[in-house]
Amino acid sequence: MRLFLPALLCLIAMAQPAFAATAPDRVLIFTKTAGFRHESIPVAVQTLQRLATEAGMVADHSEDAALFTPEQLSRYRVIVFASTTGEVLDATQQRAMEDYVRHGGGFVGVHAAADTGYEWPWYGRLVGAYFRGHPPGLQSSRVQPERDGKPAGASWPVHDELYNYRGNPRGQVEVLATLDESLYEGGTMGTDHPIAWCHRYDGGRAWYTGLGHDEAIYDQPEFLAQLRRGLAYAAGRSDEG
Repeated sequence: MRLFLPALLCLIAMAQPAFAATAPDRVLIFTKTAGFRHESIPVAVQTLQRLATEAGMVADHSEDAALFTPEQLSRYRVIVFASTTGEVLDATQQRAMEDYVRHGGGFVGVHAAADTGYEWPWYGRLVGAYFRGHPPGLQSSRVQPERDGKPAGASWPVHDELYNYRGNPRGQVEVLATLDESLYEGGTMGTDHPIAWCHRYDGGRAWYTGLGHDEAIYDQPEFLAQLRRGLAYAAGRSDEG
């Protein structure tokens, strides 16, 4: 039987296996608080969801720690702790988070993510440094981007709650930005005050920024660019945080 070329091509196409479209990376934005609760959390969630969507990701938001099971967390490429505070996961949920990272999961910490998990040493190493305190109110400084221990590009102004940390994470992480303590009162870290950093940790990737207290900063282009880089780094889309 003779087949015309169009019919033959149709039969060939029908014989090819069908492949489902690749599912987009999913992001879990987690905002449970067991201590101070930031009024900026709703704005942070909206902003992170928008940035994730712009990057072709799908972002879910929850404060339900029961999601921290191996089965549930396996759905996500990145987990964001956005101004979480205190002890937000129990021991079983902590083990699920550790397993998630060890299998290549990504973590993003925003602001009070460093004011979380003081009784969970693994988490302290993941986030990079624990919160120590901050000067009263909002203050102004400048953020100096950094790469390989050297200034990288122009500094930019910031007006926010400026965290001090219990230790300087430099040496354990790649510092991405520092604060200029000479421009405000109450800094305790001296001439080397990291405020954003990233590192590969225990099989996964972690990225953190200490900024994000004030609602207004979520409209600042430089801070939004910082968050975009954080999501991309944690998702494994970029090696530059």
